[in-house]
Amino acid sequence: MDVIKNKNGGKSQATDNRSQTMKPNQVSHNQVSHDVSELKVAEISNVAPGTFKVMRRSGSVATFDNNKIHVAMSKAFIAVEGSAAAASPRVRETIDNLTAQVVAGLTRSRPDGSTFHIEDIQDNVELALMRNGHHKVARSYVLYREEQARKRGEEQARKRSSEQTDNKAITKDILVSYEDGESRPLDSNRIKQICQEACNGIDAVNADAVISEVYKNIYNGINAKEIVNSLIYAARSMVEKEPAYAKVTARLLLDQLRSEALSFIDGRYSEAVFSEMTERYPDYFIAYIKRACDLELLDRRLHDEFDLQKLAKALQPQRDLKFNYLGLQTLYDRYFIHSNKVRFELPQAFFMRVAMGLAINEVDREQRAIEFYDLLSDFAFMSSTPTLFNSGTYCPQLSSCYLTTVSDDLLGIFGAIQENAMLSKFAGGLGNDWSRVRAMGSYIKSTNGESQGIVPFLKVASDTAVAVNQGGKRKGAVCAYLETWHLDIEEFLELRKNTGDDRRRTHDMNTANWIPDLFMKRVREDETWTLFSPNEVADLHDVYGSEFEKRYTEYEAAAERGEIKLYKRIKADHLWRKMLSMLYETGHPWLTFKDSCNLRSPQQHLGTVHSSNLCTEITLNTSDEEIAVCNLGSVNLVAHLGDKGLDTDKLRKTIRTAMRMLDNVIEYNYYSVRKARTSNLRHRPVGLGVMGFQDVLYKLRIPYASEAAVEFADSSMEAISYYAIDASVELAKERGVYSTYHGSLWSQGILPIDSINLLADNRGKLLDMDTSQTMDWDALRKRVKKYGMRNSNTMAIAPTATISNICSVSQSIEPTYQNLYVKSNLSGEFTVINEYLVAELKKLGLWDAVMVNDLKYYDGSIQKIERIPNELKEIYATSFEIDPRWLVEAASRRQKWIDQSQSLNLYMAEPDGKKMSILYKLAWLRGLKTTYYLRALGASHVEKSTMETTDGKLNAVEVKQNGQQECLVLDDTCEACQ
Repeated sequence: MDVIKNKNGGKSQATDNRSQTMKPNQVSHNQVSHDVSELKVAEISNVAPGTFKVMRRSGSVATFDNNKIHVAMSKAFIAVEGSAAAASPRVRETIDNLTAQVVAGLTRSRPDGSTFHIEDIQDNVELALMRNGHHKVARSYVLYREEQARKRGEEQARKRSSEQTDNKAITKDILVSYEDGESRPLDSNRIKQICQEACNGIDAVNADAVISEVYKNIYNGINAKEIVNSLIYAARSMVEKEPAYAKVTARLLLDQLRSEALSFIDGRYSEAVFSEMTERYPDYFIAYIKRACDLELLDRRLHDEFDLQKLAKALQPQRDLKFNYLGLQTLYDRYFIHSNKVRFELPQAFFMRVAMGLAINEVDREQRAIEFYDLLSDFAFMSSTPTLFNSGTYCPQLSSCYLTTVSDDLLGIFGAIQENAMLSKFAGGLGNDWSRVRAMGSYIKSTNGESQGIVPFLKVASDTAVAVNQGGKRKGAVCAYLETWHLDIEEFLELRKNTGDDRRRTHDMNTANWIPDLFMKRVREDETWTLFSPNEVADLHDVYGSEFEKRYTEYEAAAERGEIKLYKRIKADHLWRKMLSMLYETGHPWLTFKDSCNLRSPQQHLGTVHSSNLCTEITLNTSDEEIAVCNLGSVNLVAHLGDKGLDTDKLRKTIRTAMRMLDNVIEYNYYSVRKARTSNLRHRPVGLGVMGFQDVLYKLRIPYASEAAVEFADSSMEAISYYAIDASVELAKERGVYSTYHGSLWSQGILPIDSINLLADNRGKLLDMDTSQTMDWDALRKRVKKYGMRNSNTMAIAPTATISNICSVSQSIEPTYQNLYVKSNLSGEFTVINEYLVAELKKLGLWDAVMVNDLKYYDGSIQKIERIPNELKEIYATSFEIDPRWLVEAASRRQKWIDQSQSLNLYMAEPDGKKMSILYKLAWLRGLKTTYYLRALGASHVEKSTMETTDGKLNAVEVKQNGQQECLVLDDTCEACQ
């Protein structure tokens, strides 16, 4: 093996903190390559000889040999410390240890063998030297690689010059095979135009570099799709070094999409570069609507009742260029309409199709459709995934979340499971309340037997979610809720364990605790807690606050008197610790708070909130007659950031249109279950959320773990709350109030900020929420009382796992997971790199190949990279580097403005029982209604492979925790809400 050289002919700069100036008597870096035959190489056992291979730069493959790594290391040490190093036991031992580290790092995650690129091996050698403090040797290593890279670069430049001179001669005889069976000469001018268009207006990218890489893979008879794929992979492989290539890659993917769509519409192979497509988009759009309607993929009314010419003229083709690769690939794989797996829906047609569906019942359909389209295509607001999937189709199931309550009889139980299946079929996420189902051992009068409790039925519900996936587009998803006083609660906590009787485990079902305030008080006071079977204490299910406390203590007294036969007394703190233990071990059940959800619910005059939904942001009443439904969408905060912070005028306009879109879902929506339709039309709840919160903090240079971030969470949510409520008032003026408005908190002039007082009255000193406000809420209260509300609920912050990818912004209110990582979802694996951090490092002259390797080595963290300033380390701290109490504080400030809840993930790098207990007690004290996942980072290993060796993909981040492999990359577990 050659002594380590730099990757791709590029430079690998040695930085001040990695190297020290060489003394005059030390050997020059050019001597690294000198012969060291006199040095006896240590005996290192080869790992599975022949199993591992090495790919050279030429493309040839050789057998992996540990000894060559040892030799290369030896040469580097000799270059710095002189030939005397050959006789030094210290140096020999050091080299042995370093070689072992490099080999272990390369092979430990690939036990069955693999092929390494020579550059990967060399990068690992360089990093091993740096991490073990051998800075002088590392510097020599880096400088030699630079010298060799320079030589290769000069040689490649000479070759490129020759290639450009003879380009026509090289390509004129190459034929390209097309799907129509014809072969045509390679159009090198088109390749050049596509690449140049893809790079136009983007700094720091090079069209020639992409073109050069593609020509290496072109051969006579190549398929047309292979050329496009080569372009995509070439640009995609550069993302980790330059994030701007993510946008270039998206634009190259667009060329593939255009060819596929136009060929389908035209009935023959057709293609268009971007400049040509701007002229063709209107005609394509009209033809696409007709073809999709003829194929019965779209509602015929889209063709017959809209002025398609007017809509076609309103399309803005340049907005195709807004995508990053991950967003566009996600749309292509999972959202665009297709026939026989051929996607013929292009991005602007997609957004217009969604907008047309949402405007189908409007008086001025075209104008409203254009208004909705502008919002979606500009990424100012994005509807949830079911809306994007189904708007304008023959089965427009647009709602995101369904909440049900399960009754205590077989007909009710299996009726609820059937409803789950029907709702899941059409892409709905489910939250089931199981607290009424009697506990194990309770008496069954009709059979004179004993109940098996809720667990067997939960197993059936879990399996149903797996069997009935969401329209074949993604996995079915359901969450079961159980109140903390239920006698089966301890077994419920263990449903996600990987040990025990698998017949009493639900590995595919999410679970959540529905916790009354009284339990938290008992934990605080170290008192006992009593578990009951609901068939003996039926009304506990429907009461909350002081009424719950009254009835619960009465039942405890009745149990003492022997009037209740089936109950169990335990220490409240013991159950609390078990809840936290299971949350850490399995990620479930989540902790959600019954009284906060009910006492602040605008609809408490009509019933009880018995659970939240799949992602813990929806808090709506359920009953035997009604399945609660919520329609979601999210405002992109980044799109509303001006020079002086949030552009509130633009935000107000966006929210007014967005609320109209969400309200339109309710009439237009397809309901597979009657009880869902009844509920949605009566109460008309919607859930306006946000995404891009972390991006805005980056732009404002505010660390997430700071009081300034908490204040921004407060002020931004206050504005969103104000404008969302105001927009619902405007809709009420135009369309009328929702039918159950009278008697609601709204009708009493009690807004979300005011409902904190209702919770405080029940909690007393055990509630500590900020109640400050800056906007004119008195004026809004008067408007609400005068005109009413169109929607019973207006706000809920969903996780936005997928729609944030479409818009290329950070998820929801999440902190950054890592500054360099792989996003894994149903569309594949995608390298994600923090473009804001890269921009900052470029300004400081710190962005180089070594920095990329540093980010890989430290799993996307910059905290241990010495040359990065402390200010940036604060701003770009990742999720596990932030004290999770900051997340709670920011969430509390948002919660005071929201009439529903928020999906709040909490991150703990080194969780333990005490820390977790403090954190979740703080969440309750600060008035949060719900929490979502606890992301716990155990002992982890992240494979540090590179883009070049994986066809443009990094390996996924895997974390070993409690003997289990668990992917902690923010995933799509809750995309039903997106």
